[in-house]
Amino acid sequence: MEENFNMVAKTLFGFEDLLANELTQLGAQDVKKGIRSVSFMGDKGFMYKANLGLRTAIKILKPIETFTVSNEQDLYNKLYAMPWENYMKSTGTLAVDATIHTELFTNSLYIAQKTKDAIVDKFRDTTGDRPNVDLKFPDLKINVHIDRQQCTISLDSSGESLHKRGYKTATNIAPINEVLAAGLIMLSGWDGQTDFMDPMCGSGTMLVEAAMIACNIPPNLMRKEFAFERWQDWDVDLFEKIEESLLKKTRDFHYKITGYDKAPSAVAKAKENIKNANLEDFIEVKHEDFFKTQKGGENKLHMVFNPPYGERLNIDLQDFYKNIGDTLKQSYPNTDAWFITSNLEALKFVGLRPSRKIHLFNAKLEARLVKFEMYAGSKKGKYMK
Repeated sequence: MEENFNMVAKTLFGFEDLLANELTQLGAQDVKKGIRSVSFMGDKGFMYKANLGLRTAIKILKPIETFTVSNEQDLYNKLYAMPWENYMKSTGTLAVDATIHTELFTNSLYIAQKTKDAIVDKFRDTTGDRPNVDLKFPDLKINVHIDRQQCTISLDSSGESLHKRGYKTATNIAPINEVLAAGLIMLSGWDGQTDFMDPMCGSGTMLVEAAMIACNIPPNLMRKEFAFERWQDWDVDLFEKIEESLLKKTRDFHYKITGYDKAPSAVAKAKENIKNANLEDFIEVKHEDFFKTQKGGENKLHMVFNPPYGERLNIDLQDFYKNIGDTLKQSYPNTDAWFITSNLEALKFVGLRPSRKIHLFNAKLEARLVKFEMYAGSKKGKYMK
């Protein structure tokens, strides 16, 4: 039997509950929420499963050493003393990234450099060989986290951020991060039991993530590589077994997922990404201006979208957000419409009162995920000002 060990899954601010819930459903033990992170216990197979199956995780770290640190020399000595030969060969390659919340040091790049020096010196002194740095595809990616005087050294099992799912080859001017898209859809409560729409779909990220959630498809199935595939204990048979067990849990989807965009280039990119994800059977993308459309049919519609904020796209925000409100009010009865914006002023122009507001960040921009409920028939105007 493989032994359980502690791991930390990193996420975006506001997604901690979602990630803890995902981990619990996957079978993690001792799940504990932090800020932008959730710690948990599992074995090597579960580490593979977490990387493949978590929608709201950015990285899965495996802590291997924790110690207190008082100065630069102390840090170097404690790193030097670690048994690095257990994790990599002397002729291998490494990369280090550091995060610091301490008055002891001011520069995270310097700490990463110091860590690299200690590991390289240790190998050179004990074997005569030294590992090289490879920032793109290292054999071992090391994460250093210093909080006040506590230093945690972890192995990064994911490598590139897990938002890089592998299906997105074409993007627009302001693409949404895949982990953010998945989290927004999950926060909106969509469960794949209604039609879904993104009326400003850009390169199709929200549509693909919605389809994967509806069909319970593991989000990182298409990734070219995880960092753990270069570890000394890499077990390809176990990985394939885990992959197979996750694939057995996929389910049918009996509703429609639709995307609109008024830019033909965006429609083409969205279609390309949907094809890469093998989801053409579930998603339809149309070249439409949302403000000139109407909801088709009586069925309940669940809408999640990421309208322009005016940060990278030049638009008349007052007019634009007023049009969002008018279109929803006049043309989309029986619809739950959710969207994220970092422009809190612009929300006032929608002319509808949100029934929910969730505080989030989109990259470094403080944002709100808002919900507008459009009722059919007599309740239609309930949320108007």
